[in-house]
Amino acid sequence: MKILQEKLASYTAPQEAQAMGIYPYFRKIESEQDTEVIIDGRKVLMFGSNSYLGLTNHPILKKAAIEATEKYGTGCAGSRFLNGTLDSHIALEKRLAEFLGKDDAIIFSTGFQVNLGVVSILTGREDYIIWDELNHASIIEGMRLTYSTKLKYKHNDMASLERRLKQCTPGKIILIVVDGVFSMEGDICNLPEIVRLAKKYKATLMVDEAHGIGVLGDCGRGVCHHYGLSQDVDLIMGTFSKSFASLGGFVAGDKVLINYLRHHARSYIFSASCTPASTAAANAALDIMLSEPERFERLWELTHYALDRFRSLGFEIGNTSTPIIPLFIRNNEATFCITRDLFQEGVFVNPVVSPAVPPEDTLIRFSLMATHTKEQLDFAINALHKVFVANGIIRS
Repeated sequence: MKILQEKLASYTAPQEAQAMGIYPYFRKIESEQDTEVIIDGRKVLMFGSNSYLGLTNHPILKKAAIEATEKYGTGCAGSRFLNGTLDSHIALEKRLAEFLGKDDAIIFSTGFQVNLGVVSILTGREDYIIWDELNHASIIEGMRLTYSTKLKYKHNDMASLERRLKQCTPGKIILIVVDGVFSMEGDICNLPEIVRLAKKYKATLMVDEAHGIGVLGDCGRGVCHHYGLSQDVDLIMGTFSKSFASLGGFVAGDKVLINYLRHHARSYIFSASCTPASTAAANAALDIMLSEPERFERLWELTHYALDRFRSLGFEIGNTSTPIIPLFIRNNEATFCITRDLFQEGVFVNPVVSPAVPPEDTLIRFSLMATHTKEQLDFAINALHKVFVANGIIRS
């Protein structure tokens, strides 16, 4: 055995979890991604999806994807920079910029690549990146590619953020990067105070709206619009893999920033472009966001109902105020066991364990779609209560 394989052979955690019957990953879904899915031939309720508006199985999106494939083929066979730019890419970029009140936007192949490409390229050796400790992994990976000074502040702690800003040398570039809605905890960044501090210290501000667009703000325009601060945020990032029910990502901003990113972001220049089907589906999803406000009303009706029920039953759900509801367990193995038990009860949820979070912060991530019924939600909450009580996490 070669040295590398010999070293990696000591990693046996997945095999150990499989032997214990609590391995929760790569569960094979045999149906469309909807409020119900089929796994191993049986139906289970899906409360692990990021499709907040429930559009993944919408006939308009499917028709748009099929028609785009018929017109353009299955792929672009190159990067946007060279031979992979379609007229549909450019049209959607213009729509997204207008949707978010920005000059321009560019589409990447995934949301991860947006953060990787943008965060890695805007600051130099003498500059600074300041970030919330619970930011998404894609932001952290982007920072790792820079030689800039990286300063982490305590989660949503504005005094901690200001202390970091005071550490920066005046006259250098300061980039503050923050999630709009935190993907595991479901809470919202304190954007009004972040904007105030960014102005005070002449910092550039980027907000990751992956879990905010399609959920908050007028027609789902996100956290920045929810607070009326989109003009005060320099870069607004979004992804197609959640409320847009597709695959891809984008960033919107002023002409100067977008022009620079278009010609320097390596994950954009050196990756194949977003497929015709994905682009068309995202464009169709944007049409629905603008024309069906009842979807947002339904999503928030379910969210408020679920939050009230979880709190009344004694679940620990932190500071969430969104359709992302963390159910804290605070033990890795117990989190795996509860995920298994819930699946046996007919409820699919996602476990979040270390190293994604510290071992003392492990949780079940419970997420809602506008297309869930109240009956489905009640069934899931009752099953969660039964399993959490049986495992000693909450009292009966």
